[in-house]
Amino acid sequence: MIVIAHLSDIHLDGGPRAADRTRAVMEYLDALPYDLDAVLVSGDIADHAAAAEYEEAAKLLRSRHPLVVCPGNHDDRTAFREGLLGEEAPSAAPVDQVLRGAGFVLAVCDSSVPGADHGLLEESTLAWLDGVLTGTPRETPVLVAFHHPPVPLHTPYVDEIRQFGEERLAAVAGRHPHLTAFLCGHAHTAAATTFAGRPVLVAPGVVSTLRLPWEHPSAGSEHVHLDEPPAVAFHLLGDDGRLTTHYRVVVDRR
Repeated sequence: MIVIAHLSDIHLDGGPRAADRTRAVMEYLDALPYDLDAVLVSGDIADHAAAAEYEEAAKLLRSRHPLVVCPGNHDDRTAFREGLLGEEAPSAAPVDQVLRGAGFVLAVCDSSVPGADHGLLEESTLAWLDGVLTGTPRETPVLVAFHHPPVPLHTPYVDEIRQFGEERLAAVAGRHPHLTAFLCGHAHTAAATTFAGRPVLVAPGVVSTLRLPWEHPSAGSEHVHLDEPPAVAFHLLGDDGRLTTHYRVVVDRR
């Protein structure tokens, strides 16, 4: 059994609230009695892309489990590379990373667009992903992660700034049947849908939870819950190849 923990949208801003919620989730994961195969943090690590926010993130996201972190629309690629990846001469190129585990591959793509809130996979990222998939044996499942969902979630606030140009990603997926699922964040709500014939599994937000349209008392209502506890997704790949996802709410018991 392969188990991947997935959290998203921690939005560290130098204040205690986001830091405490992130700490609670990471302490929960580190206290688990078994080793996880990976921990994925799918974007919006910093709230203002400040160097101090990435310095804080580097401390809070330390884990005994293999960790992969990708940028979101609140992040800056250069600051992300320097503060989290430890690059001495960071560039503004997309932050694309791959984790090759025992019996699976996690390909993490950068869907951020510098200076914008919506998402788009650059041609270089699509070529990189195609190469990862081509170089992975067909019997090995590949999970593809990024920040922005590539399809509408019927949440107008998020759908306006989702990932666009998704037909190019669908074309890549069509060439590689061992691409098993897409993992993302950005929506601040646990959600599941499909894209290119694969599951799209959305991690809940750590810093806040999105109100769904039918939860709004009026059109102009605040669209974010700040009092809901943080949560995390667990994606399980069984020996039969079946993918199952569980969601857990995390309560800070200190």
